[in-house]
Amino acid sequence: MQTTMMGVKNDHKIQSTLEAHNLRDKRVKELVTDKRRLVEVPYTATLAHTMNTLVANQVVALPVAAPPGHWIGAGGSMILESDKQTGAVRKHYIGMVTMLDILSHIAGDNIEGDENKNMEERMSVPVSSVIGHCLESLSLWTLNPNTSIMDCMEVFSKGIHRALVPLDGNMENIAGVELVESASSYRMLTQMDLMKFLKGHESEIKHITDRTVHELGVIVEPIFGVTNHTKVIDAIKSMRAGSLNAVPILESTNPAAEDHSQLVNGKGRKVIGTFSATDLRGCPVSQLQTFLLASLMEYTTSLLSVSANMAGSTPRELVTCYSSSPLAKLIDKVVVNHVHRVWVIDRNGLLEGLVSLTDIIKVIRSSLLDD
Repeated sequence: MQTTMMGVKNDHKIQSTLEAHNLRDKRVKELVTDKRRLVEVPYTATLAHTMNTLVANQVVALPVAAPPGHWIGAGGSMILESDKQTGAVRKHYIGMVTMLDILSHIAGDNIEGDENKNMEERMSVPVSSVIGHCLESLSLWTLNPNTSIMDCMEVFSKGIHRALVPLDGNMENIAGVELVESASSYRMLTQMDLMKFLKGHESEIKHITDRTVHELGVIVEPIFGVTNHTKVIDAIKSMRAGSLNAVPILESTNPAAEDHSQLVNGKGRKVIGTFSATDLRGCPVSQLQTFLLASLMEYTTSLLSVSANMAGSTPRELVTCYSSSPLAKLIDKVVVNHVHRVWVIDRNGLLEGLVSLTDIIKVIRSSLLDD
């Protein structure tokens, strides 16, 4: 009986290894086959127009296009769009813009007491003027369509959230690290696209995802957040200072004594929500000032539902797990809820840590390499 059980166990391990090798044979082009044409904004677009484009297309970031020959791209790269027939260069992608870039631009000034027309003036500046406010907008990456899934996972496991995939591209290395990429069109590949792909191949990584997040050592701590009495504008400033795309909203233990304008260590504190800059993308410019000056408590109880309805979505739910949760359950949660992080809590709802898409991709890749 023991020999038989050992044989079954070995057969299962062999099958898992064979399936993992099948996964390694996949290429990036398989992930972008059905993706829509790239959504972008020109460098002259106003921040108001850019925000509308983010909302209309339900995306969290947009590449910014400019005429060729006049700009240095993000990271010094030259990512160009050329005519498919003639090869003539038409555009140069100079960076990415996110909702946090836009809000960081607004939050950079003291807006309290200003009139709405001044907010409208801030939203009328060109999008090219805000590139670089946040680290993410300075990251512009491309992945060759024939890049293996394993190599794609390596890129995304380093905290890179998205990359352009050229169609009919011509990539060449110039001196040093300078990279020129020219293609007739591109598709955007994101960490979430990769997660959906992995979920679709869950049988091939079941030997990894059946393990708990604690066993896999995928929980990140310490984790910093803001209290429910923090003003939205202060939360944005704190996120920008900490290079964070989202923060947990923590229940204030002593509202009178705490400094609600700064990030606080959330370890062992009650988490009651999540705040992300993208929550504000459905807010009309005319109401943006009111939203920014509200506390997160006010925002999450009343203003968020208004903003969400305008954006055609529902208010963001708190997505959590336990350290004993299997990784497969987390993958289900991030894909179904379309979130980029899951807060790890104990049985009393107190925060223990965080698992992000970057962490999930990193541990799956590392485990596959060990097979």
